[in-house]
Amino acid sequence: MSSPIQAGAGVAPTRGPRRTWRTLAAIVGVIALAIGIAVLLARCAGGGASGGFAGFGAGHRARLPSITVGIASATLGDVPITVTALGTVTPEATVSIVPRVTGELAQVRFAEGQMVARGQVLAVVDQAPFDAAVRQAQGTLAHDKAQLAGAQRDLARYQQLVAQNSIAKQTAEDQEATVRQDEGLVAADEGALATARLNLQWASIVSPITGRVGLRQIDAGNQVTANGATPIAVITQLDPIDVIFAIPEDTIPQIVRHPNFGAGLPVTAYDRTGGEALASGSLGTIDNVVDTTTGTVKGRARFANPGGKLFPNQFVNVTVLVDTLRNQVIVPTTAVRHGPNGDFVWVLQPDKTVKQRNVASGPGTGETTSIARGLSAGEVVITDGGDRLRDGASVSLPRGARPPAASNAARDRSNGGGGIGVFGGVG
Repeated sequence: MSSPIQAGAGVAPTRGPRRTWRTLAAIVGVIALAIGIAVLLARCAGGGASGGFAGFGAGHRARLPSITVGIASATLGDVPITVTALGTVTPEATVSIVPRVTGELAQVRFAEGQMVARGQVLAVVDQAPFDAAVRQAQGTLAHDKAQLAGAQRDLARYQQLVAQNSIAKQTAEDQEATVRQDEGLVAADEGALATARLNLQWASIVSPITGRVGLRQIDAGNQVTANGATPIAVITQLDPIDVIFAIPEDTIPQIVRHPNFGAGLPVTAYDRTGGEALASGSLGTIDNVVDTTTGTVKGRARFANPGGKLFPNQFVNVTVLVDTLRNQVIVPTTAVRHGPNGDFVWVLQPDKTVKQRNVASGPGTGETTSIARGLSAGEVVITDGGDRLRDGASVSLPRGARPPAASNAARDRSNGGGGIGVFGGVG
């Protein structure tokens, strides 16, 4: 009975080591296979630096799809040099219509928001008291004039009697003083009559300017006081109208040294979004001091405003035309890109590939930019889709667009033979 047990115990030690070695060999084989696959994938991804994988990398790049781009031709044109600022529409004149006499407001002859002319009657204060005052002043004046005439006749007789030594000289001198007193009374009466007539005239309230009436603040039937604090209404002159704006102090020399500064530089007012031109005018003047808190100086421009597009206290964008550059190469602003070595553009070649070109950009507007150096008129540049491009990449053009003529390629060769690298270096 002990023999089988001994035989079984002798087999176990011989099977354990074999299974261990087979397991280790399998693990080593899997690791070696994984390393080989990793090396193969790395060489394929490297694009064929050497050996048989070079053809695979080149073919992979050749099959990359072309990028659809937007294009535009560089043109010759004029570039305005402007100074922009935010301004406030300010009326040339704003007048509060206040009664100059005290009385009952009998009539209101305007409608709110109405355009009124200078000299137009807007309201009437009850004229009866002022008419009576005029008649009273006329009566007093007539009375005193009669007294003056009698005193003058007496003086003439006294002077004749003095010449005949018929009366004392003092009597004539006293009468002469009486005449002068009566003359003073007549002058005072004439002043009182003029004042009464003036009050009667002021009872009719007229507009001192041509403009637009605001909201009525006092209704007919109310008692008004001369020079009261509450006006009947406010009139604002709309045409012409001014715009007050602040420009940076760095632009002051550019403006004041311009030959046409005194004659008025052209100024355009746009709406708050800057999209619609509201009016065109001229720069009147700029202030004589710089605001030290903002570093700006105030300017005033005047605009003709027959249609009323400029409204008082409205915020507008102001553009002052300082100068104009003639015959400049102009491209859309979206075509100019910025790299480590400065500005550049993508130039479209006749074979529908692109080449990077370093340029020196100049002044421009919000939509276009001038190119001072590096690009010629007629060359085609990429405006949309340039973020995914690299030098020599193939592109697809919009439907109906044609690649440039071969003259562009000749210009590229004349600009240095090789293409411009993606980081600005020469290829």
